[in-house]
Amino acid sequence: MRITAAVALIVFSLTGCVRLEPWVKPYEREVLADPIMSISRDPMLDRYRQHVFDTREAARGGTVSAGGGCGCN
Repeated sequence: MRITAAVALIVFSLTGCVRLEPWVKPYEREVLADPIMSISRDPMLDRYRQHVFDTREAARGGTVSAGGGCGCN
């Protein structure tokens, strides 16, 4: 009896995490796309700093910036 109750409790707790509908509705995405929701305070400064880092390190990480270490891009 205890094992059955424990299994039932686990199954019910795991199925409580399942959602069949999206958490964010399409009409709510407009609010989330507001610039106030941005993590960075100055995205242009972040892009510039990432460019300088890529140029000085002569490597590219997981960003989409292109170019090599010579700074000629």
